[in-house]
Amino acid sequence: SLVDFATNTPLQDECVTHVPIEIVSELLVEESLWSSRASSEELINIIAPLLDNYPPTPEMCHFFSSHCVSHPRSPIVVDKLTPIAHRILKHNVDFSKSQHMRHFVQDYIRALFSQNAGDTVIKKFVASVHGPGSGCPHPRVLPNLVAVCLAAIFANFEERRTLASINEMPNSEKDLGEGMFLYASEYEDWRPVLAQLLQPIPFPSDALAHEAFIRSFMPVIERIGTDSRCSSHQMVQAVRKGKEGWFHIYCPSSPVCTDEGQTWGHMLTTLLHCCCRCKWFLSQLTKKQLGACLLLALRGHLAAQEALCLMLEWELIEQEDQKMQLVSTLQSTPSGRENYTALCQRQLHLRELQQKGGPRKLTLPSRSTDADIARLLSCGSFGNLEVLSLAFTHVTSACAEQLIKLPSLKYLNLWATQFGDVGLLMISEHLHKLQVLNLCETPVSDKGISALCSMTSLRKLNLNSTKLSAQTFELLKQKLPSLQEFDVRYTEAW
Repeated sequence: SLVDFATNTPLQDECVTHVPIEIVSELLVEESLWSSRASSEELINIIAPLLDNYPPTPEMCHFFSSHCVSHPRSPIVVDKLTPIAHRILKHNVDFSKSQHMRHFVQDYIRALFSQNAGDTVIKKFVASVHGPGSGCPHPRVLPNLVAVCLAAIFANFEERRTLASINEMPNSEKDLGEGMFLYASEYEDWRPVLAQLLQPIPFPSDALAHEAFIRSFMPVIERIGTDSRCSSHQMVQAVRKGKEGWFHIYCPSSPVCTDEGQTWGHMLTTLLHCCCRCKWFLSQLTKKQLGACLLLALRGHLAAQEALCLMLEWELIEQEDQKMQLVSTLQSTPSGRENYTALCQRQLHLRELQQKGGPRKLTLPSRSTDADIARLLSCGSFGNLEVLSLAFTHVTSACAEQLIKLPSLKYLNLWATQFGDVGLLMISEHLHKLQVLNLCETPVSDKGISALCSMTSLRKLNLNSTKLSAQTFELLKQKLPSLQEFDVRYTEAW
């Protein structure tokens, strides 16, 4: 009756509403009175009208949070608590001083995830706080929403660390808060602000190492990185020199990249065709992400091929062998050959470079596959190639069919690949000039290793962390008189 009077009386006095709010807040201290779901829902139904124009007190926020945690699928959560959450997000709230409001909105969002068709419920909630128009009329909604979601993500991973310390698994993989960012990024008017808020990568380090989180967050960054406005897509770069940005995190050579560099390629296309077709940007690519450009260019990505052409045209590559690798990569696909031919017509010195007969040194970017090697080595002359590094790529024994076509090869690095006995048997029959061979952390065993006895030119051999036996190692020392250095740590022969 008191609430009805406060909401319906024509009296214009703040005390009319403040008094019942204070009474309710004092009653909420007695938690035992509202422990059951029925009494909790009844009280929320009664006091909800009081909060149409007034913020909830700390006691109310604690009560609402408890209800969201204890009864997340209660219909009261969506029907009665949504307007309260709306009002908090739409006003200028300092969550550092009003943590009770942030905790309530955070628990409210968790409860929305728990509803049937939780993704749809979350999408409707984001649409409701944005508004039906093309522009959101409330400038504080997005920053407040981002602050709540970041707090939820930090709390989630803090809980994961706690559970991991006692050898327990988290109950859910989904409640990470990234769904809110996904639906918020759909609105064009929000995207520049969202991009600016996310540019410093404000997430805990274990979130960036969490594959499910990175994969689910990828569409958000792709929308930002491919937005036509510079105020959005420039935000995928580092916030300042020496830091990493989203453009670095989703790079194909990054350990957290899960889409073979597709998102990174889309961002590269936008940056290169808009505001970053400049020498500084290309020089940064050359220093830090040249391998990613080579890998995508090898797979026919037009923007990556364009970047390689610009690196050659603007003379950003100093080493001759590295230049030859760029040329060989461009010539491995029809589109690359077309771009390189056009470049040569403008740059006479590149024609001279092409006539030198191929590089002597070649390093393939990490995550290259057998198909990538076949595509590259079949595009031109590699008769002079002496040094080849395939370390940390995804190659297998199948690439041996390409390696045996390199008669001058003296150095071969297969560290941490899936190159096995079948490939080792093949190269031992053909690569007789090989002097240095690195098989560290490969699945080779005595069957393939014993075949190395025919490679009498070997001077250095790394068999660290392989299935080498002591007997086979003694045989190698007898059969390979030129062997000067070897590494057999973490094997039976150690």
